[in-house]
Amino acid sequence: MFLFDTLSLVFVALILLGAIPNLFYSAGYLPHIERKMHYQLHYFAFIFSMLGVVVSANALVFLFFWELMSLTSWQLILTEVKDNSTIKAARFYFIMTHFGFVFLLLFFLIVSDGNLDIGFVDMKLIASHFAYPTMLFFFLLLGFLSKAGAVPLHVWLPYAHPAAPSPVSALMSGVMLKVAIYGMFRFLFDVLYPWPLEWGITILTLGALSSLIGVLYALSEHDIKALLANHSIENIGIILIGFGMGMIFDSLGLHVLSTFAFIAALFHTFNHMSFKSLLFMGAGAVLHQTHTKNMEKYGGLIKAMPVTALTFLIAAISISALPPSNGFLSEWMIFQSMLGSSHIDNVSLKLAIPFAIFALAMTGGLAIACFVKAYGITFLGLHRSTNAKHAHEVNFLMKSGMILMAGIVLSLMLFTPFYIGWFDKALVGLGRASVYAKIFPDGIWNMHSVGINGGIVSPLILLFSLLGVTALMMLAYKVFGVKTRVHHTWACGYKTSSKTQYTATGFAGPIRRFFNWLYKPNEHFIKQTIAGHETKFSSSHYEVHVKPLFEKVFYESTAKAVNFISYWVYRLAHFEQTRYSAMIFNIMLLVLFSYRVFAHEFSWATFVLEFIVMMISVKILIIGDRK
Repeated sequence: MFLFDTLSLVFVALILLGAIPNLFYSAGYLPHIERKMHYQLHYFAFIFSMLGVVVSANALVFLFFWELMSLTSWQLILTEVKDNSTIKAARFYFIMTHFGFVFLLLFFLIVSDGNLDIGFVDMKLIASHFAYPTMLFFFLLLGFLSKAGAVPLHVWLPYAHPAAPSPVSALMSGVMLKVAIYGMFRFLFDVLYPWPLEWGITILTLGALSSLIGVLYALSEHDIKALLANHSIENIGIILIGFGMGMIFDSLGLHVLSTFAFIAALFHTFNHMSFKSLLFMGAGAVLHQTHTKNMEKYGGLIKAMPVTALTFLIAAISISALPPSNGFLSEWMIFQSMLGSSHIDNVSLKLAIPFAIFALAMTGGLAIACFVKAYGITFLGLHRSTNAKHAHEVNFLMKSGMILMAGIVLSLMLFTPFYIGWFDKALVGLGRASVYAKIFPDGIWNMHSVGINGGIVSPLILLFSLLGVTALMMLAYKVFGVKTRVHHTWACGYKTSSKTQYTATGFAGPIRRFFNWLYKPNEHFIKQTIAGHETKFSSSHYEVHVKPLFEKVFYESTAKAVNFISYWVYRLAHFEQTRYSAMIFNIMLLVLFSYRVFAHEFSWATFVLEFIVMMISVKILIIGDRK
């Protein structure tokens, strides 16, 4: 019923590292929640369900805890229903998570031959005899990536995460998304191994698209929690790039490079858990004090909320992959794994891998710009609203949660060799080659790439050098008695005020205009007028609203098509009962024919015959005589 191998224990540790600081933060946040019993019941059940998923040993237990995780997180989103948008976000999340559940259920029914009590290892023999393994692979992708939030199944994140209470946002983004990554590790290794090369290329491409699209939409946001939710899409994409490279190398027989890439994916999984949880905690603290998620109403909070500002800065440095942070180290490993493929002579890889390198490089640069915006607009400058002016630091328990999570972020940087050794053991348990000795051949001071002409990085030396230079500068400041001069900001003759500062919208303006074909923004510019006539206005209001392209093109079109088909079926059922019965008969024929195609051998002659029978049946019974 339960499994406690190294991979499961690694993800148990990830959940506990994300949940324990969150317990302190949640306890401090609890007084501001009206439905306390509802919140606590579902909060603890949510953590319990995630632990249950990663230690499940058969499909029945796995699906039970997976559904419990989905339902409890859905109810947590509905904890604070202040307007219709929260209900809409929860409904969207409910639909998407059960969309994925359907495909997981189909996957398990096939690979278990209907017996959901058998273990994962026993499923491998059944899956190996299934005629369409690629269909099983796509069932897994649709099931797990809809929960992880990868493109194109990502659209629920910017709605659900901002609607949930901040401790829940931290758990959902930091921890729950990684449970889906666990599912991919578990079932691709235990059930569907070995893989064709095309599967790895598919995951690599999805990862590259997710990372780039996630960070681009994050840059356009001025809702701080929606901004962080879009960065979850970006970082899931980075994890998938490492995962895809591991699958590609394994398919080509490059087992050392494969393990290195998988370790990089696991390392970034832990890193994202730590810094994203901390960022959502910081955003929740700011939201708690200013009563708004709009960054345009923040500013100058660094003095009023120093602990929040410091911990948010630590997480922002890490997610921006600035050296020597833990985010930098895992992204460096993913880059090195891609650069280690230069000697591979394969046309598909010569297109996919350079695109992934370009996407990851672009993502890194845009992430820095995004968090310069997020941190600068929120904590620096002048107060942009009355609430920001009167904000103060949050309570002791919320601060304790943020400080503990900041400690986890720093530990992932300081004790990188320990974590990599642990990930290496997990992969050895899955039958991979050990690479720890190749990554740290000279001890813990230098990290080596395992690829041909690979690079070397010294995170601890970088850290101590940075601390040393900072200490020397502070010493020189004291020794030479440097005086601090305070002057008003020069603003070219204009009066300095909060209105003359950069706004979140203005900061992202040049990038938004460059990617205008993707954003297709709705811009609203309101000037002060008298009797409807434009004047030399003293105030104006400018807003930009960006609706994601995937939502407009794919999801809204699908919804319209479903509504049209539903209405058509409704008319048939109520006004043309004969044709409706005929349509049900033809659907039954289609299901039976499809079952034969997928469950038994495929024959072109039988397929053509069945197709002709179906067309004749549709023509006679449904379409009929139109004359």
